[in-house]
Amino acid sequence: MEDRDFGFGMSEEQSSMKDTVAKLVKSMVSGNPAHDMDEARKLPREIIDKVWELGATVSTVPEEYGGYGMEYSPIMNAIFVEELAAGDMALAIASTLPATFIYTILQMGTDEQKKKYLPLYCTPTYQACTVAINEPLFRFDAVSLETKAVKNGSKYIINGKKCFVPMAKDSGHMLVAADIDGKMDLFIVEGNNPGLKIGEREKNLGMYALESFPVVLENCEVPDDDRVGGDNGCDYSRFLQKTRIAMSAIGTGVSRASYEYAREYAKERIQFGEPIASRQAIAFMIAEMAYEVDAMRLMTWKAASALEAGRDAKKEAYLAKLYAGEMTMKLTDFGVQILGGHGYIRENPVERYYRNGRGIAILEGMATV
Repeated sequence: MEDRDFGFGMSEEQSSMKDTVAKLVKSMVSGNPAHDMDEARKLPREIIDKVWELGATVSTVPEEYGGYGMEYSPIMNAIFVEELAAGDMALAIASTLPATFIYTILQMGTDEQKKKYLPLYCTPTYQACTVAINEPLFRFDAVSLETKAVKNGSKYIINGKKCFVPMAKDSGHMLVAADIDGKMDLFIVEGNNPGLKIGEREKNLGMYALESFPVVLENCEVPDDDRVGGDNGCDYSRFLQKTRIAMSAIGTGVSRASYEYAREYAKERIQFGEPIASRQAIAFMIAEMAYEVDAMRLMTWKAASALEAGRDAKKEAYLAKLYAGEMTMKLTDFGVQILGGHGYIRENPVERYYRNGRGIAILEGMATV
């Protein structure tokens, strides 16, 4: 791919895609619909289908596997994910989960894996698949996993525990991250594998609309053909880079939504005869929200630009996610503060942004660019 320098503006194509997604999100989930999904603890299938129909994921898959054969662009994907997250974080993750599976197989899988799995998910309608990386340990580290895979003849035996596995019960396949002889790798596990035990739905702080589950792999047998990349495995570091950039884009979207809502509220809320936005303490918070959202976005785009140019983005991706995790918590807290007591009421979206945003720093592998 042509080496591109990191720029500060969007191309006409990127701007057009951004506007299309923004309009769709606004028409479907902005305001009460997002609140209603959160309260109902369920994402309506018709909304996920509408996002899927945009074709953002399958567009870059070669036609022979069911895609459109367009150019792959991490920057474009980061813009796409941010717009979805500005509408609802749960929707952003659910809608892009198949992308994590599809892009990983497409870019790191064997020819046989591409032929076998890509046509299953590059379809006109949304098909759920998921990723299992996070582990229920206080010392969890995505590059030092407790889940182990052991070679046994023509198969691998996987044992371990996972948590925060979105849509696990509905997924036909799952990408499972495991340690094999000190190397972190990915395995394709069928949803009905007898060694895969899916627990009861988790009760998490945020993203009520997105179902997530704990998963136990107990002597889970996986054919050696289903080790992503074959006998030599995959580029797990690059996989993490892509997912971390996506999570930073999601954090940018959530933070931006909090900023925009709080800004308009502060302009309209009258106290002592004037808008609270004219009060210095409020104005300073709004200003900080504005420039920090831009800073988060630029760090995300810089990391995505490195990937797009074919360079290693380990440092940029890590820093982007680290910064997004810290800033999303800070800026969504500002949103609650600016609304005062109203910010603590569930009917106001800043309360949801605050709960959802906490996941940016914690969760790994929930989306990709």
